[in-house]
Amino acid sequence: QVQLVESGGGLVQAGDSLRLSCAASGRGFISLVMGWFRQAPGKEREFVAAITWSGGTTYYADSVKGRFTISRDNAKNTVYLQMNSLKPEDTAVYYCAANDKGGIYTTVSLYDYWGQGTQVTVSS
Repeated sequence: QVQLVESGGGLVQAGDSLRLSCAASGRGFISLVMGWFRQAPGKEREFVAAITWSGGTTYYADSVKGRFTISRDNAKNTVYLQMNSLKPEDTAVYYCAANDKGGIYTTVSLYDYWGQGTQVTVSS
């Protein structure tokens, strides 16, 4: 089992930055592909970004490409999401997720472990 705990959410203004963190515990973090998803009110959960175990491969949703950066520190069992140039449409609950299948996926159902989520609110 893997436990994921997100932190770093908050209320910011458009154009500001935030960094989300996700601390993992349990089975070997280094073998997991890590991802970030988000869910806005009334909408389905959507893929934001993912990173392989080595950090060598990352993948982003088009809506955040060039503004968000995913990274990981395997020594700290932590994955980060640096969010710059935030927009009101980025407002959502952000979830950390992990899969032990070895691949980067954008589909919610292919991730095996989930955190409880952290709220990000961007005001205009």
